[in-house]
Amino acid sequence: MIDPKKTDVTPLFWESGLEVQPVYTAQDVESSGGFDGVGQPGEYPYTRGIHPQMYRKRPWTMRQYSGFGTARETHERFLWLIRHGQTGLNVAFDLPTQCGLDSDDPMAAGEVGRVGMAVDTLRDMEEAFADIDLNEITVSLTINGSAVAIMAMYFALARKRGFELKDLRGNSQNDILKEFIGRGTWIFPVEPSIRLVGDTMEFCAQNVPRYSPVSVCGYHIRASGANPAQEMAYGLSIATAYIDHALQRGLKIDPVAAGITFNYDIHGNLWEQVSKFRAGRRLWARILKEKYKATDPRGLRLRMIAGGGGGGLTVQQPENNIVRGACYALASALSGTQTMALCSYDEAYTIPSEHAAKISLRTMQILIHEIGLCDTVDPLAGSWFIETMTNRMEQRIVAIMDELEKQGGIVRAVAEGRVQAAVNAQAYEMEKKIQTGEVKKVGVNIFAEEEEEEEREVEFHPYRGEEAKKQIDRLERIRRERDDLATQRTLERVRQAAQDGENVVPAVMDAVETYASVGEVCGVLKEVFGTYREPVRF
Repeated sequence: MIDPKKTDVTPLFWESGLEVQPVYTAQDVESSGGFDGVGQPGEYPYTRGIHPQMYRKRPWTMRQYSGFGTARETHERFLWLIRHGQTGLNVAFDLPTQCGLDSDDPMAAGEVGRVGMAVDTLRDMEEAFADIDLNEITVSLTINGSAVAIMAMYFALARKRGFELKDLRGNSQNDILKEFIGRGTWIFPVEPSIRLVGDTMEFCAQNVPRYSPVSVCGYHIRASGANPAQEMAYGLSIATAYIDHALQRGLKIDPVAAGITFNYDIHGNLWEQVSKFRAGRRLWARILKEKYKATDPRGLRLRMIAGGGGGGLTVQQPENNIVRGACYALASALSGTQTMALCSYDEAYTIPSEHAAKISLRTMQILIHEIGLCDTVDPLAGSWFIETMTNRMEQRIVAIMDELEKQGGIVRAVAEGRVQAAVNAQAYEMEKKIQTGEVKKVGVNIFAEEEEEEEREVEFHPYRGEEAKKQIDRLERIRRERDDLATQRTLERVRQAAQDGENVVPAVMDAVETYASVGEVCGVLKEVFGTYREPVRF
């Protein structure tokens, strides 16, 4: 009998560096760590999913990333998505808002409302979420550097509309460490930035217990160049850093862990993605139970939003991205996500059009209602291939995390720029492999078509400067009409809380309720904390 493993085949490696054999047997599973970690869905260590019946009981939440222009324009898109079957909102903010700048700041010129919704004051949040039931439609706020101001506005909005904060659900991304690694919308230095994350964690644990104040975002680390194993390892390391900080403040592990969710990327090899998530879910449960002695299943269960990563899409032959998106959605469902935020086919080069967004929404709905992704829990469980690679992926993730710890931990590594350097090096190597054809990309380096750049037919989302002007005029009008003495008094309380080491969230809520702006709140905090200067490593 021929041994298929001894046949002459070219070695195959996943992006994470794991070698893939042509054939797998039960012996491979045993040699990689065995079946002991597989377990049952809804039971520790949650390899097969965090709920016993998963999608048979309730399909994943469909929450597409959306937001552009003014609050009015974004509100119209929100209502359109809800009418077409979306069950959650994932809010995009423009770069000035993300960087803690008001729309009339000179640094905001040309960027107001360009890549997300412009938010200056509570009035913008009131308009964006008008007529939307915040208890019925859960909202995810994709905000980091200025998260304390935006979260305070959302809580103030909910309170003003009569919602009980103790019952409010949803989450904020609020993961500043990955901003230092992957995107750059940081404002304050590393340590005070982590303190502000801790303030929101403490406030939510005490006042908004059903709300998740942190959604650790491996997504942007992956989109910046990290491989799947690095993405999971850095994400879990960041989560433990926030936990360590919260515990130092005297908080208890179970409510802290229950307030952390995750946002991970999906693009590339389907089997690698599935193995990454099954391994990461199991590892997170073990870390919480063995290292932190957590007992509440709500904290042990890795809850995540995982949709298609726009970084896997191409501007070349953009219709191919519809197929890629369907595969990403398939991987997300097979990986056991709780929420899916599927990218749209035009997301490689523009804000998604309504047409593209609807195709992504219908893709998720087809998987639920036609393809059978909700029929049974973790249908790949028991596969010799999947269980072997899940074991090996977990070992690879642990090795990366252990190396970080030996070097002083993730916070120190980020502050010194070492994680950023590693991710940049990985991105450079991947780009070289795409350019040489070692990594195949359909429509880019294989099956490409001769076309001139200017002949490529793509539809761009229009940027309307007149809407930015309206946003600035609106901000000026609010400043004239508000009680400015009350605003200045509340901003001074924000300053005092920051200086005295108090939790700043209550003071910021008071400030935004007087229509203090994002730029004003962040400006006060910059006066106290200073601003971050990025280290450069070679």
